[in-house]
Amino acid sequence: MSRVLVTGGGGFLGSHLVQRLSEDGHDVTAARHRDYDLTSYDDTKRLFLDTEPELVFHLAAEVGGIGANRANPGRYWYANLMMGAHVLELSRIAGVGKLVLAGTVCAYPKHTPVPFSEDDLWNGYPEETNAPYGVAKKTVLVGAQAYRDQYGLDAVYLLPANLYGPRDNFDLETSHVIPALIRKMIDASDEVVLWGDGSPTREFLYVDDCVDGLVLAAERYDAPAPVNLGTGVETSIRELAETIAELTGYEGELIWDTSMPNGQPRRQLDASVARKLFGFEARTALRDGLARTVEWYRSTVGATAR
Repeated sequence: MSRVLVTGGGGFLGSHLVQRLSEDGHDVTAARHRDYDLTSYDDTKRLFLDTEPELVFHLAAEVGGIGANRANPGRYWYANLMMGAHVLELSRIAGVGKLVLAGTVCAYPKHTPVPFSEDDLWNGYPEETNAPYGVAKKTVLVGAQAYRDQYGLDAVYLLPANLYGPRDNFDLETSHVIPALIRKMIDASDEVVLWGDGSPTREFLYVDDCVDGLVLAAERYDAPAPVNLGTGVETSIRELAETIAELTGYEGELIWDTSMPNGQPRRQLDASVARKLFGFEARTALRDGLARTVEWYRSTVGATAR
C-alpha cells in the first residue's frame, strides 16, 4: 500500500486512475483545482505537505480542442508550464519515490513521420494551433530529465494518444473531437457542422487502456526517455464522424467547414517501446470504446439534460 497523489484527480483521466488505484488498495489523494491551484507554488507546497506522497501521477492540465487552444494560447502555455515545474520541484523537496508525468501527443512536430517515434520528438515545431500547450508540456520533459540527472528524482514521462471514454469533457467550447461529435450528433437532428475537411488522422486511446499504461510505467519503468502510449491505429476524422453517426443513430447531414483549421495532418504513434519496456498494449478497439462512451453519455449526461 502506497500514499499516492494524483493531480487532476477529479478530471477525466484522473478519476479513472484514482478509481483503479483505490481498488488496488492504495491510499489515494485526488487533488482538485478548487482545493489547490498548482500554478501557485504555495498551493502546490501545501498539497505536498498535506498528502506526503510516495508516488505522484501528474495529470493536471489546462487543455481543450482546436478552438480552445486558439482562444487560450497564453493561458495554456503558462498554466501547463508552471504546474509541471511546481510538481517537479515539490516532488524533489518531498523526496517522492516515483513521479509519473503525462505529456501530450501535441508535443510532436507538425510533420512528424508516421508512425511517431519518440526519437522524433525534437525534430521540428508542433502544429501551430496547439503549439503553446505542446511546447509547455515538452518543457516539463526537459525538467524531468534534468531533475533525474541532478537530484536523482525518478521521473518518467509518457505521451498518450488522444484519449476518449466515459466521463470525458462534453462541453462544446473546450471538448476534444470525440465527445464533441457524440454530443452534437445526439443533440442535433438535421445537420452537424464539422471543422476542416475530414482528412486529418488521429489515434485514439480508450481511457482505461491509458490507465493501464500509467500503472505499468509506475511499476516497471525507470528511465529518462519519453514513451508513447497508443494503439498504433490511425483513423481519419471523416471515418470517425461516420462511425459515431452510426453508433448514435444520427441520420442528418455532415457539413465540413473547410474555412476552419484541420489541425495536425496525421497522428499515429509507434507504441512498440511501451510494449517492450513495461508490457503495455492497448486492448480496446475504437468502435467498442466509442459504443461504451455513447452509452455513458446517453445514460448520464443526456439523461441529466433531459
